[in-house]
This record gives sequence, C-alpha cells and structure tokens, in this order.
Amino acid sequence: MSDSSWGAPPAAGQAGYWGPTGGGPAQPVPGAVPAGPAYDAPEAQQTRPMPIVPGVPGVPAYGGDQDDDRGAARLSGPLFRDETLQARELPAENQNPEPMPDAPQPAPAPQKKSAGRDLSAAIGVGVGLGVVIVASLFIVKAVFVGVVAVAVVVGLWELTSRLEERKGIKAPLVPLALGGAAMVVAGYVRGVEGAWVAMALTALATLVWRMTEPPEGYLKDVTAGVFAAFYVPFLATFVALMLTADDGPWRVLTFLLLTVVSDTGAYAVGWRFGRHKLAPRISPGKTREGLMGAVLFAMVAGALCMQFLIDDGSWWQGLVLGLAVAASATLGDLGESMIKRDLGIKDMGTLLPGHGGIMDRLDSLLPTAPVVWLLMVVFVGSA
Repeated sequence: MSDSSWGAPPAAGQAGYWGPTGGGPAQPVPGAVPAGPAYDAPEAQQTRPMPIVPGVPGVPAYGGDQDDDRGAARLSGPLFRDETLQARELPAENQNPEPMPDAPQPAPAPQKKSAGRDLSAAIGVGVGLGVVIVASLFIVKAVFVGVVAVAVVVGLWELTSRLEERKGIKAPLVPLALGGAAMVVAGYVRGVEGAWVAMALTALATLVWRMTEPPEGYLKDVTAGVFAAFYVPFLATFVALMLTADDGPWRVLTFLLLTVVSDTGAYAVGWRFGRHKLAPRISPGKTREGLMGAVLFAMVAGALCMQFLIDDGSWWQGLVLGLAVAASATLGDLGESMIKRDLGIKDMGTLLPGHGGIMDRLDSLLPTAPVVWLLMVVFVGSA
C-alpha cells in the first residue's frame, strides 16, 4: 500500500480510522472492533454491559468478569421484570403512602376507669358479713368470738394452701387451726397472758407435728408455720381482748368502722384523684392521694366514734386513733400484697365473691387490731 493511502483525515462526520502517518481514509482492519462514532448512539448503547440488579439471588453484584466498571451509573426505572416484581411484592405499608399530617384522625374512644372487681357482688357480700358480725357482737359476745375463730381457721387454710401450691412449703395445718382457735378463746377468757401462752403452745405443737414427716424441708415448713400462727390467730386475738371491756362491743365496732372507712377513703380518693404511686413495686394500684384520703376519712370517723361511742372518749383522741388506723391498715394491706406478689397470685382465695378470700379481707384488720387495742387502753383504760 502506498503512502497516499494514509493521507488527509476524513471529513467531519465521516467514519474512518487514522493511519500511522495520516493520509486518506483507512480501510477497516479485518477482525478489529469498531469504536468511536462509527455506530449510532442507540446501537452504541446496546454494546454497553447490561446493569445487574443487586440483591437478586444467584446473580453477581457487578456482572462477573466482564464488568469491572463499578462506578457506572444505573439506568433509572424498572428496566427488568425482576425489578417490577420486587416492587409489587413490597409490603402494603411501603406501597401505600402515609396520610398527610393534617389529615383528620378519628379520636380514640374515652376509657372509663374500672374498679377491677365486681362491685355489686363485693357490696352484697360486705353487707351480709357486716350484719352477721354486728348481730353476733351485740347479742351474745361468745358467738362473736366463735365468728372470729372460724375466720382465723379459714384464713390459715387459705394461707397454708397457697404456700404449698406456689412454694412447696408444707406448714402443718392441723396444729395451726387448733392452736389458732384456742388462741382466740384464751385471749377472751384469760386476757393477754392466755393469748401468749396459747401462742407458745401452738408454735411448739407445730414443731412436733412436723417431725412425723421426712426431715427434708423441715426448717422452712416450721418457720412458715410459726409465721402463720403469729400473723393470723395471734393478731386476731386482740379483737377478743377488746371485747372483754365493759364497752367491748363498741370498741370492736369502732375498730371495724375505722378500718372499713380507711379502706373506703383510700379507694374512693385514689380512684378519682390518684396520680402518684405509693409503692409501685408492691401494689401498683395504691397512690399517695389514696393514702391521704384514708387518713382524712379515718380521722373524721375516729373523732366521731370516740366522742359518741366510747365511754370517757374524746374527739381529739379519735383523731389520733384515726391516723394510727390509716397507717396500720395501709401497712397491713401492703404486707399481704408483698406476700401475694412473692407467691405470684392475685387473691388468697375465692370464697367471697368480689373480695377474694377471707385473708384478702383480714389483711388490713389483723395489724390494726393490736394498734386499736393499745390506744384504747391508753386513752380510756382496759376495764
């Protein structure tokens, strides 16, 4: 080939190749890959590597060995059927646009506060128990002592049954029930000395009774038995001690009224105005406002009871008595709530509809009994 074949460059827009020394249009070399503007833009676009959709199983992220240009820009839009399918398979919440912020939203329905129990059943059972207690209290004192003894035995049965069910603790029920009933009767007949002697004998009987079984768990069983004897019958004995005075029925009635009024005030005020928790880890439902309600209600009721029901009583003594009752009743309620939380139960029993078990009604009464008995003795004497 002569040098003239590599002459002047091709005219503008003419396809061709430059030779090594210039000249005319070069002939295509067989087997060479044409480049540059030798092809129209659509055809050149088809010669580029097809972009690969990342995330598709079985397909490399960058086109394998034939695609090293990782910085190439993607073509927008669902070029491939896979992309369209993936868009259709998106969750509904991702496909549907969220409502505009200013779109009207339906207002949530107001929730009414719930008492958590069947109030009609609770009120009915409470009134029935009150009639039985008051009738036995003012007709025959011995019958009221019998009512207290029966309540003690049932309370011991509930407590020991829950201990065995939830913790595997087998506190001996037989010596506890016999000793508990004897404790209440001894307190009424022999006073404080009789109550202490019966308590000691009940604890001894619990230790001996448990010896008839294998020694495994002996310590925890007898410890729970002595605790149960002190917690239920011994504290209930102070109710019988109050009854021995000349105005004993009125003292017992004052004790019952103040405890019930304290619980009612705590419930009513706490349910309506309660905002600050009193002991959330023990009893989430109790509030400081409820405690203030208990104190206020109990102090007013105490002033009225001491002034009009108790011989030689005074209204200011009733204020002190009401304050003490509100404190002891609240602590007693929290104490049993601690026991029930440890056992993992809501109620000690189901004997009383709307209330739970007997122990669920004795929780505030038991620790309040010695407090009222002691203040009555200090204020007006024991006779």
